[in-house]
Amino acid sequence: MCEPTPEQIESYRRDGFLIVERFLEPLGLARIREHFMNVFDHKWETGLAPDEVNYVPGVTAPDLTRQLCNVWKADRALGEVTLSRQVGEFTARLAALPGVRLAQDNAIWKPPSGKALLCHQDAAYLDHLDPPNMATCWMALDDTAADTGTIYYVRGSHRWLHAALGGTFHAPDDWLGHVRSSIPSGTELELVPIEVPAGGAAFHDGWTFHGSPPNERPDAQRRSIISHMISTDTQWNPEHPHPIYSRYRRPGETDLDEAFFPILWQNGYRTSWLEGYAPARSGVQRIPAD
Repeated sequence: MCEPTPEQIESYRRDGFLIVERFLEPLGLARIREHFMNVFDHKWETGLAPDEVNYVPGVTAPDLTRQLCNVWKADRALGEVTLSRQVGEFTARLAALPGVRLAQDNAIWKPPSGKALLCHQDAAYLDHLDPPNMATCWMALDDTAADTGTIYYVRGSHRWLHAALGGTFHAPDDWLGHVRSSIPSGTELELVPIEVPAGGAAFHDGWTFHGSPPNERPDAQRRSIISHMISTDTQWNPEHPHPIYSRYRRPGETDLDEAFFPILWQNGYRTSWLEGYAPARSGVQRIPAD
């Protein structure tokens, strides 16, 4: 059983996030990094490209933060991480959800001196789903530090009124501009960086503001792989189609299809095809109590 401690649950619900020092097995990191770099070279192990490809080698500006979405469709080794039982079970128990399915995964690569990503709320981008909420597992492939463009969380922001979308996501002029315009009157902005060794992780609520400043270090990069999960109770909102992901909605139905949004864990159940596609050999370990 991959179960958070009562102290971890209390911390997550109080702050809107939980930082875990150790999550990925150190011996598995080399293989994950190798496949991570392959997909950014547009080497699709399965023959399929990710759903979103926001990086083209030799074309994309070298200081922009690089992003691919749904790399599990392009590379099984990365899918073993983002689709793992441990990620799903721990997240469901931490967030008190009946079960979780993958909404999408991300591979994020902030190069040396890489530019910022907007401080935002994930759930604000989910008006194509009902309810629009999310729980995320963010896994570091490099040591992270406050000056290497790591993620910063805004403590307690999941309890604020839900904000609308705002600001430019990639390379904003002011990465904190949107959260400053959304903060309740009289509330201080308490920023907490994710500072973990390679293999560490963090979990956050879909309404927790988070983003990352520029990487101030010319000698350090920040690579991470991320599972964005939604409750197994989530359905489509047909009134607000998504330009990419709504292509997977069956006509006239609101249920999400496990072929595209697999269930990672629901009281021990996992989508049946995951066992063959993403076996548990990725180096994801049981999460210890910090």
